[in-house]
Amino acid sequence: MKKRKTVFVEGPISPSFIANSIEKHQTKTTIGAHDIFLGQVRADEIEGKVVQAIDYTAYQEMAENKFHEIREATFDKFDLTCMHIYHSLGKVKAGEICLFVFVSAPHRKVTFQALEYLVDTIKKEVPIFGKEIFEDETHTWKVNN
Repeated sequence: MKKRKTVFVEGPISPSFIANSIEKHQTKTTIGAHDIFLGQVRADEIEGKVVQAIDYTAYQEMAENKFHEIREATFDKFDLTCMHIYHSLGKVKAGEICLFVFVSAPHRKVTFQALEYLVDTIKKEVPIFGKEIFEDETHTWKVNN
């Protein structure tokens, strides 16, 4: 049985990691389109306080299993060539990337549809929790929307 790649990375997802992932696909000449979603931590204002970071936690084994189920369902539903999903754990500052979803296919329309399906399903079904941290170090649990 092939070992599954972990979805989780510690801390923010770096621009160089994203660029390297894109670069690696140049040799795959059956791909005609890629679509990418980058989730970035916002400096939201909540009750007069500004979010400085989000500290992500998860039930990792359960979350990894759910990511795998979503991945398999997406491959069944859409004609994709490749799919990569990475999500941060730990503290990610406002402006940094916390979610990187990358899909590839022979044709562009399917990448748009698959990416929207993937991101919506991840947000709805994967047990990842974010604690929003404010400038005064107080916090509140984030509500996914």
